[in-house]
Amino acid sequence: MVILRSAEATWAGTVSDGSGRIQLQSGALDAPFSLKARAADGPGTNPEELIAGAHAGCYSMMLSALLTGLGKPASSIHTKARVQLEKLEAGFTITKIILATEASVPGLTAAEFAQAAEDAKKNCPVSRALAAVPVEFTATLLP
Repeated sequence: MVILRSAEATWAGTVSDGSGRIQLQSGALDAPFSLKARAADGPGTNPEELIAGAHAGCYSMMLSALLTGLGKPASSIHTKARVQLEKLEAGFTITKIILATEASVPGLTAAEFAQAAEDAKKNCPVSRALAAVPVEFTATLLP
């Protein structure tokens, strides 16, 4: 099975003064983006924010699938991803992803949760695609 998803971006102007729009195939997002949104707190989105959203969503889905496979579906899963962009000698680089999840899973032990959380981190498709980027990871099992 092959699944193909797409997004489009348009840009006008210089990198510092210009702006663009990012549109997803599904129509769920049609948003402006700019250097101000990337490097400061300007309006719109930016590539790193979109990567963070994709990673948090993919991770949560994978963790849900693994917990369901254990016969212990989660009541809730909340994952936050932060993508760190740094200017290095070679140029701007994504240098780290900080991934933090917390879940409420009735009947699950702390050891089972730790194993499922780690498996999800290693095996969600976005994690695999971003494997070259170090990930700082925390997982909390809520009561």
